[in-house]
Amino acid sequence: MIAPAPGAATIDAWAASRRAELDRLFEERLAPPPEGDPGRLLEAMRYSLLAPGKRIRPLLALAAAETVRPVDGDMLLACGAVELVHCYSLIHDDLPPMDDDDFRRGRPSNHKAFGEATAILAGDALLTLAFDWIADAGERAARPQHFLAASRALARGAGAFGMVRGQARDLGEPPPTTLAALETLHAEKTAALFRAALEVGGCVAGATPDALAALARYGAAYGVAFQHADDITDQEHAEHAGAAQARLDSLISEACAAVASLEARGDRLTALARALSRRTSDPI
Repeated sequence: MIAPAPGAATIDAWAASRRAELDRLFEERLAPPPEGDPGRLLEAMRYSLLAPGKRIRPLLALAAAETVRPVDGDMLLACGAVELVHCYSLIHDDLPPMDDDDFRRGRPSNHKAFGEATAILAGDALLTLAFDWIADAGERAARPQHFLAASRALARGAGAFGMVRGQARDLGEPPPTTLAALETLHAEKTAALFRAALEVGGCVAGATPDALAALARYGAAYGVAFQHADDITDQEHAEHAGAAQARLDSLISEACAAVASLEARGDRLTALARALSRRTSDPI
């Protein structure tokens, strides 16, 4: 059993501890490739998954699970699967037909390091592996239906009515000219996976329907707030910067209010939401 962080620990210390657990999990579950790795596939998967990252999405999944009960190894595995989906999305987003970025997390993007074909396959493999991890954990669970629900939540958040839909909107429509249009894009392209992360954590821990609904509201608000914070930091959509800052503060409050009914169990999620206002200097 993996014990929850002590109540007196700061959110930064908790995040650092959980991040280390996730990194060990990724290293162990995606072992170095054997000789003759075909097409350098596993090497490419490891390149993106093990790259230095904040692991925000699985951290949120773990914090959601901890609102219900202590996290065990199978719950950690299921929550870690969210990061596989995120990494797949980054690999594909960086490709020339998509966002066409040459660098990711301070080093060459996957397609620059391994070529476009291998990068596509590495992203495909990470996406499918995520659902294998959840199924693997569910096979050992006393209540496998909780993991089935988590799998469904992740598929919906990542797929044609969530993150992928947002990417299609981003490619197929002119740049947003209003804050409302920008938030429609953010709600799908970014927030859908954040919402799914909260639902995954809640599902595998056995949260009640009311608690799951609260976690989903938190994730939806957090996800749009996260993207506003990212845009402000990177000076993207600069024409909306003033309104985006005010909206960011409002969304952080909205996320915190969503989990207020969880009382002390939601304190960690509240702290994670408030950390968005200090993203430029904070390890979260």
